[in-house]
Amino acid sequence: MNGLENWFCATKFWRGVTANRLLPWMLEGSDLGDRVLEIGSGAGAATRALRQKFPSVTSLEYSGAFACELLQDARCVQGDAAALPFANESFTCAIAILVLHHLRSRELQDRAFAEILRVLKPGGSFLAFEIPDGWFARRLHIGSTFVPVPPASAGARLSAAGFSRVAVTFRPGAFVLRAVRANS
Repeated sequence: MNGLENWFCATKFWRGVTANRLLPWMLEGSDLGDRVLEIGSGAGAATRALRQKFPSVTSLEYSGAFACELLQDARCVQGDAAALPFANESFTCAIAILVLHHLRSRELQDRAFAEILRVLKPGGSFLAFEIPDGWFARRLHIGSTFVPVPPASAGARLSAAGFSRVAVTFRPGAFVLRAVRANS
């Protein structure tokens, strides 16, 4: 992430938007169980709100020093979304907010989908909030990785990873991916 992203994601404003608008939209109508994996916790904008909703939240951040320094009240693990350091079927839900486009390639995104499927219990949900490709998003990410996830192909990619009940929900300037690991 670049300096602008790091600054913005750590603001009180973004924490409020995440807790009061974004998470309610993402979580609406979902039964997410009690063991949540937060992928890409960053500055912790969603972490506190998730910990208030769920009894167990594990936060994964690529930059361990960044996350663990800021999230002293949560279980925090340094790791890569494309190679999750957790046992199979460890979580009832995985949530990623503005994370997937920071993976360096579509192949790494697809590996992350497979890894998320692996660590979810049967019936577990995956929710991801993303932004579409466009000039504004590209400007915000100057000096940062930006590999957009095209919503039109996201369903096929998640299905190829093994997810079922894949859905994409749109709002202006954003979308949420929802998918479920089939009961096996």
